[in-house]
Amino acid sequence: MRIELIPLGHEIFANCYLLIDEKSGDSALIDPGWYSKEAEKFVYSHGDINLKYILLTHGHFDHILGVHGFKQVSGAAVAIHSADADKLTDPVKSLCEGHFPKSQTPVNADILLKDGDAVQLGDEKIKVMHTPGHTSGSVCFVLENDRTIISGDTLFCRTVGRTDFADGSDEEMYKSIKKLISLDGDYRVLPGHNRETTLDSERTRNIYIRRMGR
Repeated sequence: MRIELIPLGHEIFANCYLLIDEKSGDSALIDPGWYSKEAEKFVYSHGDINLKYILLTHGHFDHILGVHGFKQVSGAAVAIHSADADKLTDPVKSLCEGHFPKSQTPVNADILLKDGDAVQLGDEKIKVMHTPGHTSGSVCFVLENDRTIISGDTLFCRTVGRTDFADGSDEEMYKSIKKLISLDGDYRVLPGHNRETTLDSERTRNIYIRRMGR
């Protein structure tokens, strides 16, 4: 699977990833926090791709404000965990009103995800791991063949996501991080913000995870 980081033009927006099955050209866009013609052009500069899915790790504004625009140009199916689906139509729940008032265009989910689901992209499967804590419907996308986790705002380099939002939970975050580090072997970790890391590195160097072992 080819994975590209899509520039959205401002650091406040989440890392947006384009996944391309190079054999079929089928593609998925993960967490488009903003839409612009420049971002669209960059997405389609990667060859003759078929953008099939817009996959969302959760429903906060910095991960979803570009969903409507990219869906309009591609017809891609929007997929989000059922517990976060209402954030796509409610700018208060998505936290948009507090940051970018009147910037969110409501869009409905086409696919409601749950733990254990798999999204087929060409010959590859993208597995859905429900990892609540940052939000009740947060998920990580796991590419087992590529040993890669797209972790949204659950796991970051040397830290974890905030839990002080309305549907955040310290207890659920603890369980979710434990679930992630219990995966067998090492994985590349592509987070929702800041730089990438690896699961082995976080197991040994992440202060939150180290404290879990006390």
